[in-house]
Amino acid sequence: MRRLASILVLIASFTGAAAVRGAELLNGISVIVNGEVITLQDVEASIGRSASLLASQYAGQPQVFQQKLGELRAARVAELVENQLILAEFKELGYNFPDSIIDDVLRDRIRERFGDRVRFTQTLKAQGTTFEQYRKDTKEQMIIEQLRYKNINPNKLVVSPARMEAFYKENLKTYQLGDQVKLRLITINQPPGASKGTAVKIAGEVLGKIKDGASFAEMATVYSDGSTKASGGDRGWVERSFLKKELSDVAFSLKAGQISGVIEQPEGAYILLVEEVRISYTRPLEEVRDEIERELRGRERARLMKNWVDKLKAKNFVRYF
Repeated sequence: MRRLASILVLIASFTGAAAVRGAELLNGISVIVNGEVITLQDVEASIGRSASLLASQYAGQPQVFQQKLGELRAARVAELVENQLILAEFKELGYNFPDSIIDDVLRDRIRERFGDRVRFTQTLKAQGTTFEQYRKDTKEQMIIEQLRYKNINPNKLVVSPARMEAFYKENLKTYQLGDQVKLRLITINQPPGASKGTAVKIAGEVLGKIKDGASFAEMATVYSDGSTKASGGDRGWVERSFLKKELSDVAFSLKAGQISGVIEQPEGAYILLVEEVRISYTRPLEEVRDEIERELRGRERARLMKNWVDKLKAKNFVRYF
């Protein structure tokens, strides 16, 4: 309840501030790109849902929330400016999108996202927009996507093996893993209002069945209160930091195939099965090559995109307020 209250306070502070500045947001200018005006209201409208998610994520941390909100606003302003620059470039180059293509895309979207034209129209009305605006937004999105692809084709971004190897060596610590265990876990929560030790008693009975030959995974599926109940308590490979100290101390003292006793904690009781043990090691280059390639391709794409947008800014009028 306290967390919910914190979320509501943050959302209220966000929406409340916007309400107080209503006229300012409506008429205030954030950026002018050539003849196109990006208003403060445009920016706030583009971050509405994301701002609510941030409020939930940083409930109880108002200063962090405000910092993240500022970063979100800045990122969206940059995105809106970038979009206007790309649209201007499309126009300057004399490109054109045939109306027939737009109509085909709209027809497919209406069928896939809304089912039929009636529901589509009702949705637009509820959102306070029109078909003409929706069509314009769709056309602009297609232009932006196509021109980005034309200038920064991800399929043409090539990362050499030498560059991947150099990146691997420079970031070797990133690929170092501590001791790990492949773990299954049975969690028995202390029932609300039950006498002290109830969870421990239940866990003891479950452990007895396992010692008598019952499958640990089956017992987890039947009795565990944990989030991995459906998968037989399977937690996969975990490091020490993944578990609370009282559990990690036990887990990392077991050998492969060993089952713990009942571990009592204030919130309930636990039983652990260590299926395998893996001593700390550094993941080899071959194991992480795909990860590195994705990272480097992403960085290269971002670099090329920035260079392109900087060139567009240099030959267009952009003024921030």
